[in-house]
Amino acid sequence: MMTHVLTAGVLGVEGYFIEVEVDISNGLPTEVIIGLPDSTIRESRDRIKAAIENSDFVYPVDRVTINLAPASIKKEGASFDLPIALGILSASNQIEQTALEKTLFLGELALDGRLRPIKGALNVAMFCRQQNIKRLILPKQNATEASVVEGVSIIPVETLKETMDYLNGNKKIIATPYNPMELTHSISYAIDFAEVRGQHHVKRGMEIAAAGGHNLLMVGPPGAGKTMLASRLPTILPAMSLDEALETTKIHSISKKLSPKNGIVGTRPFRSPHHTISSVGLVGGGAYPTPGEVSLSHNGVLFLDELPEFRRDALEVLRQPMEERTVTINRATRTLVFPSNFMLVVAMNPCPCGHFSNAKRTCRCRPLQVQKYWSKVSGPLLDRIDLHLNVPAVKATELIQKKEASENSASIRERVESARQCQLKRFQKIPIYTNAAMSPKEIKQFCSLHSESERLLHQAIKQLQISARAFHKILKVARTIADLEAKPQIESTHIAEAVQFRSLDRSFWKTTRE
Repeated sequence: MMTHVLTAGVLGVEGYFIEVEVDISNGLPTEVIIGLPDSTIRESRDRIKAAIENSDFVYPVDRVTINLAPASIKKEGASFDLPIALGILSASNQIEQTALEKTLFLGELALDGRLRPIKGALNVAMFCRQQNIKRLILPKQNATEASVVEGVSIIPVETLKETMDYLNGNKKIIATPYNPMELTHSISYAIDFAEVRGQHHVKRGMEIAAAGGHNLLMVGPPGAGKTMLASRLPTILPAMSLDEALETTKIHSISKKLSPKNGIVGTRPFRSPHHTISSVGLVGGGAYPTPGEVSLSHNGVLFLDELPEFRRDALEVLRQPMEERTVTINRATRTLVFPSNFMLVVAMNPCPCGHFSNAKRTCRCRPLQVQKYWSKVSGPLLDRIDLHLNVPAVKATELIQKKEASENSASIRERVESARQCQLKRFQKIPIYTNAAMSPKEIKQFCSLHSESERLLHQAIKQLQISARAFHKILKVARTIADLEAKPQIESTHIAEAVQFRSLDRSFWKTTRE
């Protein structure tokens, strides 16, 4: 007898249908799985047999042929255990085929019949909604994650036996209810910008970066607060919309980064990988491509501390995701695209010892050592960073004073959200959301200058000898500064401030890099 069971896989971050076909015929007792299964699926034969028998069902003593269609796509993972087991039970007349119709199944089986959590549950649930599949049965641990999708009935099960009882009508299971809007609005952080003493110029730069979605570089001595400032950047970013939260959660779901208690990523990600990370770990890939750090920080912040300590090849692969805001991974049989719309924040010391240009500490690095240190980071990568901030050591008086009039994150975030609203209104007919994403076409349209502003910018270009990309970066940053002040036109003061945030283009740092 032959039967069909519907399940799904994930390619990149998008789901696709997989039909499990099970045929039981006369012959020597054996089980064959076809349809380009990986080793995990091939090993499922023993797991499924033990789970069926330990759940008090009968495993057929015949030839069992299992096909995973479409046969042209490589299948991977253990989430097909449950649909294969149900297909075998249906083909052996232990459950009616009609009970399996219009339902999609996912789940990894333990030897005793328990269901273990799988990755990509949210991706599959969103795919079910797109394809008008009304019922999804999956492990209980994944129910909260999948139930944030409206229009799909999420049935949580804990064992194979419980699944069979539910399908046979012997047990009633209530679908998991959930309201994702509550999660996306319940923003709370354990850290705050009010805790940072001094560094007012740096805080201003970070506010501009948050308002326009700009990339940011901080250069300063050890202990100046670069890491402390970077970790607080997400606290001043606008709250995530529901679409952003779902898109971010999809990436974390297929990477198994979701907490079982949280069904959705409600706050903007902050990822800070160690400098020993490889290029594959940073942008994604591998034999079975998975998202890297640039995708895990989608709609959030990617922080690279001690930038020159990262491998050169790992840093260079960042250039394409920074420009296109996606990561494309090509393999012989398929091409996968992962989103990577992130804010890049990098920090570094001015020299190997960290005290170059510090008036209070003596730098013991030779000029050749300083030059070699800076040469670890390529010019094209630094050119793609919008704001360059010099982070000086905090003065002792600022550290020991008991009170300081320092703004908290909430008040800064209000100004950032107001600036973002200006940008959303400006780009309502264009598929971009921040000033940082503007192309030369949008820059020409939305960054017009007065004659005085043009003269000032021309003078800056001539003196700093900046590239065409840096010229566009200055205009984008100036547009963001104008948005923070709710000014429709870019003024000369906005240009002047934007130029001040290009410290690496000024002669002092240019000499150091050369």
